[in-house]
Amino acid sequence: MKAPAYLDDQQIERLAELLEQRAVPFKGFNLEALDGYLSALAVAPEEVPFEQWQGPVWGTPPRWKDEDERVEVEALLQGHWNMVSQRVRHGDDDLPDHLAPLLWLPEEPEQEQEDELDVGRDWAFGFFRGVELGEIAWDKWLDEEEWIDEIFLRFDRLASGEVLGEDPEQPGTPISYRERLEIIASLPDMLADLHQHRIQALTPREPIRREATPDRNAPCPCGSGKKYKKCCGA
Repeated sequence: MKAPAYLDDQQIERLAELLEQRAVPFKGFNLEALDGYLSALAVAPEEVPFEQWQGPVWGTPPRWKDEDERVEVEALLQGHWNMVSQRVRHGDDDLPDHLAPLLWLPEEPEQEQEDELDVGRDWAFGFFRGVELGEIAWDKWLDEEEWIDEIFLRFDRLASGEVLGEDPEQPGTPISYRERLEIIASLPDMLADLHQHRIQALTPREPIRREATPDRNAPCPCGSGKKYKKCCGA
């Protein structure tokens, strides 16, 4: 089975079902956490191969009933990966509907909801699990770029449900449902920013080529007949 470029509704339902049956009971990911996990890997400072990132998805490695099921599951995972990889190339303004983040929201998200409704929590949890696979490289980015630290703070609010004050010993301030929605709405733009930073960081830079400097006692290349140190090299 060839991995699709993105998952259609039927494939999303099939993957969600497999995760609920074979991953969640064994401390693996549900579909929302998987989406956050793959999002982190898609914008990570270093590439993480499929063989390395697949294991944590399931918690305990499952036993598939036959080879066909294993191939099907791996194709679905690769399809989800392909979808997330395409998503991070877009910002919110031009993101196609079929690449939208896969996370649970109420049927009428704009209506008032209880603040205890922790939408986005599992997505953020999955994102930080993905970061753990390349923690050293991510820490380097966070040390160099304050704006990345701001993104991580927003994701941490989704995961923890609170805003920490200056004193880490004091309890944080709970975030509201509306604040969660605002962070979720900005996910595509934040992922696009991280993707652009990744591209720039991985793009080789051409060294500045300088012409070799003549020996100081060699004839000056300008043709004056003088030594370089007495002419252009003076």
